[in-house]
Parts: sequence; structure tokens; C-alpha cells
Amino acid sequence: MSGLATFPEWAAVLVALLVIAGAAITLIGAIGLVRFGSFFERVHAPTLGTSFGAAFVLLASAVYFSVLQARPVLHEVLIFVFITVTTPVTLMLLARATLYRDRVEAAATTPARGDRGQSGPRARRGAAGRER
Repeated sequence: MSGLATFPEWAAVLVALLVIAGAAITLIGAIGLVRFGSFFERVHAPTLGTSFGAAFVLLASAVYFSVLQARPVLHEVLIFVFITVTTPVTLMLLARATLYRDRVEAAATTPARGDRGQSGPRARRGAAGRER
């Protein structure tokens, strides 16, 4: 515990502010997940909350351990890179899978092309062409 006794007050305040900011941004993302209506609206809030919230917490961790060990600690940079790369990719894959599922379900509930009956511009042109 001797390292914590010599930890500078300015660094403790900075780390505390960064952790609180990260937690607040993550909380806002979680509230957005509950508040928004559709899947496509809901998927953005937690993604941004995760990315920016994690960035602030990782920055706080980097400051804390760099000051405590009196040398730059950059392990958090690697974690941030993985979160920054994987979160948008996951968002895109989830959105595309949902869009595909919605299209398949819509195609299954709509009648086949030949079963639609005589309506629309194509049917009118076809009917007009047969009368001649």
C-alpha cells in the first residue's frame, strides 16, 4: 500500500473524473437501449456508450498505472483498439442479420408474384395490350 500513500492528489482527481465520465456515458447508452423503440434505433446507443465509456475508463486506468509505476503503461491502448474495432463490426453484423431476417419474414408473408391479382401499372399495361 506504500504506492497508494504517495499517489498524487491531482492524478486521483483526474482518474476519478475519467471513471465517472466513462460510467455516465455507459449509463446513457444503457438508458438509450431501454428507451428507443425499434431494434435499429436501440443498437446505436449501447454501441456508442460501450465505445466511449470504455475509452474513458481505459484512459483512467492508463493514467493511474502510469503515475503509480512512474512509467508509461500502454496495455490499455491495445484493449481500446480491440473495442474500437470489434464494436462497430458487431453492430454492422447484428443490423444486417436483422435486416435479412425482416426481409425474409416479409417475403414469406406476402403472396407470390402470380397470386397478387390484377392491380398496379404492370397489370394495367397488360390488360390494355390484350384489348387491342
